[in-house]
Amino acid sequence: MAQKTITTVPKLRDSLISQLKSMNSDSATFLDLVEDYISFYKIKNELIADIHDRGVSIEWANSATQKGRKKNDSVSELVKVNAQMLKILQQLHIETLEGDDDSDDDFD
Repeated sequence: MAQKTITTVPKLRDSLISQLKSMNSDSATFLDLVEDYISFYKIKNELIADIHDRGVSIEWANSATQKGRKKNDSVSELVKVNAQMLKILQQLHIETLEGDDDSDDDFD
């Protein structure tokens, strides 16, 4: 079951661009960073869905006798993606997203 996403991509994109416009910072470079942020946002949601579906550890099997559990790589990748998203927001000089009610810890 995938995580319920409250914020839609168009709403998120519009919010970021609106904030850039209000700071007179809507140059092509910053708008390109917004698209990078949107790409990471989509990846983040896929990673969260994978963790939700498969858990933080997953079963592996090389043969009938060689099997066990290992960490789900999506967990560490999620941390990296979140860090990059925060760096993009810093580069855009955006500290918080106005009216953003998306919650990453909503795994119900």
